[in-house]
Amino acid sequence: MNELDTLKGFIASQVREMVSLETLLTSVPALAPESGGDGELAKCEALALALREMGFSSFERYDAPDSRVPSGTRPNLVVTIPGKDPSRTLWFMTHLDVVPPGDLSKWNTDPWTVKEENGKIYGRGVEDNQQGLVSSIFAALAFLRTGIVPSHTVKLLFVADEEVGSAYGIQYLLREHNLFRPQDIIVIPDGGDEQGATIEVAEKNLLWLKFSTKGKQTHGSRPDQGANAHLAACDLALRLNALEQEFDRRDPLFEPDRSTFQPTKKEANVPNINTIPGDDVFCMDCRILPCYPLSQVRTRITELVRLVEQKHGVSISWIEEQAVESRSTPVDAPVVKALSAAIETIYGVKARPIGIGGGTVGAYLRNAGYDAVVWSRMDETAHQPNEYCLLDNLVGDSSVMCALMLKGLPS
Repeated sequence: MNELDTLKGFIASQVREMVSLETLLTSVPALAPESGGDGELAKCEALALALREMGFSSFERYDAPDSRVPSGTRPNLVVTIPGKDPSRTLWFMTHLDVVPPGDLSKWNTDPWTVKEENGKIYGRGVEDNQQGLVSSIFAALAFLRTGIVPSHTVKLLFVADEEVGSAYGIQYLLREHNLFRPQDIIVIPDGGDEQGATIEVAEKNLLWLKFSTKGKQTHGSRPDQGANAHLAACDLALRLNALEQEFDRRDPLFEPDRSTFQPTKKEANVPNINTIPGDDVFCMDCRILPCYPLSQVRTRITELVRLVEQKHGVSISWIEEQAVESRSTPVDAPVVKALSAAIETIYGVKARPIGIGGGTVGAYLRNAGYDAVVWSRMDETAHQPNEYCLLDNLVGDSSVMCALMLKGLPS
């Protein structure tokens, strides 16, 4: 039996232990204060205890201060597994926090208690991001238990605050601690497809905007005496949406392959039909191909705002709720090649690099100069009622990680 078969055999024998760890982690809700929670400390401590009992011994904690949670800290944990070549580190980064369960009436089970049925486990967080978290742990554990040494030093990074912006997670670590080296490689098992055939290497630039329009309120029968803030806002929303035809390049790496400028949230203005509103607020979700810098988009938005102000006699202010420009990991980067080979070895599929419209923590790492990829095989039930994880994916993804750890990275 070769080394990979030995590692795979160990992982296949650990399904019950994987479910037990998922069960433990799900039972300790790790919600951000924005979601009414106390943060990730209890879950981090439960995880660290479980890892020590498994035999892991190298731990480092990097706590971000946060006065909003009872502990005052948001924990980030690193576990190290020495490899043959310490000059390059292979990181697997997952997150501790989860989102709230939402409407409990839409769940068939208690979201904080794992239920196993027909090859699936159900519960909040079992897929997002505990599938990747548990898979990475058991991939590393396979080396510890079998005595096989990975090609490169492996580090498991468990971060806080991924679901609400990463200010106390990866952004804090990049700003305050020098954990990574330029030659390091980072895999984020937190997104993918049912076949495990897509490796996310790029993201669209992200711009979330909130526009506040101020006009003059008046009676619905006398519009000329006022300035209809809602009408002006509608005009602006349509002009902003039309930027999809102006920023019109296409990139087949992404789906959809174009930039999108979409009106989304609309706040209430007046409570009755026969009043013309003097105030109006709406939001835009803009996902922009990386070939367009956000500075160029901002200039055009400012021009459109001024046109609408002049036309309707209103004033419009806007704020950026979120703005992210993302560098891409090259499609031929060593991590893409090595991960593709590992996926084909385990799953028998040829993975391809893709770009996405959504934002991930990968953007922060790429912008800091590190080649990061996002990959997993999953049904993508994250944030949904009755979130589930396939046991086959726990075993398969862990085996892919083993293959990657074993073979190492091309120079």
